[in-house]
Amino acid sequence: MSASRTKFYLDKQNSKWLGVCSGIADYTGIDVTWVRVGTALLTFATSGWTLLAYIVIACVAEKKPLGLYDSAEDAKFWQGVRTNPTRSTAEVRSKFRDIDRRLADIEVMYTSRNSRLADEIDSLR
Repeated sequence: MSASRTKFYLDKQNSKWLGVCSGIADYTGIDVTWVRVGTALLTFATSGWTLLAYIVIACVAEKKPLGLYDSAEDAKFWQGVRTNPTRSTAEVRSKFRDIDRRLADIEVMYTSRNSRLADEIDSLR
């Protein structure tokens, strides 16, 4: 069974303590330093409730599987999918439409009666 790329995982490879902040950073694409600073500030502002939530998340969430992403570009793509899946599908649909349009242009170019193109091909023979 392959790991889900849209699920939240604890990131133990980049963790300082239990991997919750680095998991949040990996999930959202926000720099881990900012997540840690925000967590520390929230812990002081909520009289420690954030620390309790942190420990619960660390107990409940799974560790991030090794090799979840093929590259940094792959990780960025999946972070975008998690933050806004509708936009991501629209972008993929747009890219496929563009590829389809370009292939149709190429098909028209090669299947039309283009005497100049036919002359160029004959000159190459």
